[in-house]
Amino acid sequence: MTMNSNQPDTQQTTPALADTTAARGLPPRRISVAPMMDWTDRHCRVFHRHITRHTWLYTEMVTTGALIHGDVERHLNFSQAEHPVALQLGGSEPEDLAKSAKLGQQWGYDEINLNCGCPSERVQKGAFGACLMNEPQLVADCVKAMRDAVDIDVTVKHRIGIGRSETYGFVRDFVGTVAEAGCATFIVHARNAILEGLSPKENREIPPLKPEFAYQLKREFPQLEIIINGGIKTLEEIDVHLQQVDGVMLGREAYHNPWLMADFDARYYGDDALPKSRLDVLQAMADYAREQLARYGHGAAAGGGLRLNSITRHMLGLMAGMPGARAFRQTLSDSKKLAAGDPDLLLQAYTRTQARAA
Repeated sequence: MTMNSNQPDTQQTTPALADTTAARGLPPRRISVAPMMDWTDRHCRVFHRHITRHTWLYTEMVTTGALIHGDVERHLNFSQAEHPVALQLGGSEPEDLAKSAKLGQQWGYDEINLNCGCPSERVQKGAFGACLMNEPQLVADCVKAMRDAVDIDVTVKHRIGIGRSETYGFVRDFVGTVAEAGCATFIVHARNAILEGLSPKENREIPPLKPEFAYQLKREFPQLEIIINGGIKTLEEIDVHLQQVDGVMLGREAYHNPWLMADFDARYYGDDALPKSRLDVLQAMADYAREQLARYGHGAAAGGGLRLNSITRHMLGLMAGMPGARAFRQTLSDSKKLAAGDPDLLLQAYTRTQARAA
């Protein structure tokens, strides 16, 4: 792998804070994939890593209660191939978050991220997620407790506001207060969170996007790392945002159209190494599935263990926009073939795709 020092014009040009990632031998957070419940599990992240070497990957949100009282290995185990990878925590008790952050560092995560953006009713009942934006000093206390417990970066992902009020001053004051506790990286989902009357899905679509709020945060806090998130779908949109902020976080577009990420290493990290083909990725994932099934047992046969669908379900969008994409999805969604637990199904899906495209 080689890194091209003459990076393209699409690189962000805004001032950046002292780069703690470089000091630890990690790429900058120029591009990242958002934490998404039920989607960005460890199998999904391995798949994404085979497409892009440098993009930061984030876990699904893990609550402090799940780590303190539950099965730590089930929640924190991951493949070393996933680096750089961040653990997103959900919680509002500084002591519990400190304990959980320490566990995250012990398991090898590269960053701890605090969820201050999820609007779901379940999360609100736990008094964390987006509702924490109403208590910036508590968030600051949580950040300080975690920073005192770990040596890796502690970051915050948040919205620009709560409810129907859309004033820039709200998010500015939130960021200012939390930054005083030592948080240097803020991932800004550039729309409000409506805590009543909208589902989590509607909260990702109905509140209007206001990227200018993220841009203004970068202008007012040039020493901070500001990463924008929300509704970003194309390379061209990424390029525009990187002229104003330090990084871009993609959400569902990365999941539904993962091959978009194939351009990230060269375009945003100056890596001129030959990228993998779709077939390369499928072969690598077939090998990964084979190793995982050997380790945990095939669920359909062992009455537990791992089902092949746990891996393949994340890959349905790999051929999006290509001839034969429907045949690819149909093959990987065939319940009888999945029940057989043969990882070569991935290669069979590709072969069928090529036959349809011919």
